[in-house]
Amino acid sequence: TAPLVSIVIPAYNHCGYLREAIESVLAQTYRNVELIVIDDGSTDDTQRVLEAYGERFYWESQENMGQSRTLNKGWGMAKGDILAYLSADDVLMPDAVAKSVACLQQNPDAVLSYCNTNFIDPQSRVIRGVTAPDYSYHDMVATVTCPTSTGAFFLRSAFSKTGGWDPQMRHHPDYDCWLRLGLHGRFVHIDETLGAFRIHGGSQSFSQTSVETAEEMLRIMTKFYALPQLPADILLARNEAFAGAHLLVAQLHLRAARYLPAMRELRAVARHSLKVLFSVRCIHALANGLFNRYLHRILWSIRRKRIQAKDRIKGT
Repeated sequence: TAPLVSIVIPAYNHCGYLREAIESVLAQTYRNVELIVIDDGSTDDTQRVLEAYGERFYWESQENMGQSRTLNKGWGMAKGDILAYLSADDVLMPDAVAKSVACLQQNPDAVLSYCNTNFIDPQSRVIRGVTAPDYSYHDMVATVTCPTSTGAFFLRSAFSKTGGWDPQMRHHPDYDCWLRLGLHGRFVHIDETLGAFRIHGGSQSFSQTSVETAEEMLRIMTKFYALPQLPADILLARNEAFAGAHLLVAQLHLRAARYLPAMRELRAVARHSLKVLFSVRCIHALANGLFNRYLHRILWSIRRKRIQAKDRIKGT
């Protein structure tokens, strides 16, 4: 009735946030949790943070081999029937594991549960809440939307059929894997905030990407549509899916101020689907690429000034 849940934290140069991530796992109300932390060749004080915990959980240090290989290694070492990962700069709410296990037990056809999240700043203050979309495998493919990052829990039995995370994918390895995992069962949305995703200068999701990394989604989509025996509705969504992939690439080019490559990707969107090109979704993606990083910096600055003002008032 209380299956073992194994959570792997891949740690690379996030020693300032790692303790909070670890403590959020140790504070879970669900007690049958195995925590594995792998220091992936960090050059900061990550190992010192881990040494302070002694033998409260399993941890080790290794030469750097990347997030995907590190997670695959951790999940291979894990003993749990339910698996999860937590980025070293993110956190879980205390009842995240309990509610995720209950969800998977109550939905026998489910292979993964996911939740809503909060975006938090470097000081762990909430920037805004993000409600995840209800699950549709067709929409996940057609709109190139990863339903979850922080707070995903999945069955080992189904995950083992996917081949794990692809080490060649550095920016969207989770989406690449979820596409394959979704062929083996349903995902279930828990409409509660059970995790927090941290936004900071070193966040991979909000950093400027190289040209190769920006174009990763096209490789993911090409690999996915080469799989045999895809469902008929997924095959029919091919053009929309590739249009969405090109749109995401355009967004990442804009974020890195590569405007000519972004325009080329928008032309590719038009070739695949004019519907996507003239959609609200396209407007949002382009606005995100142009302004999102700056908007978050403005929000951080405003929030910091408000807190400083409150501190001054308290001081008087």
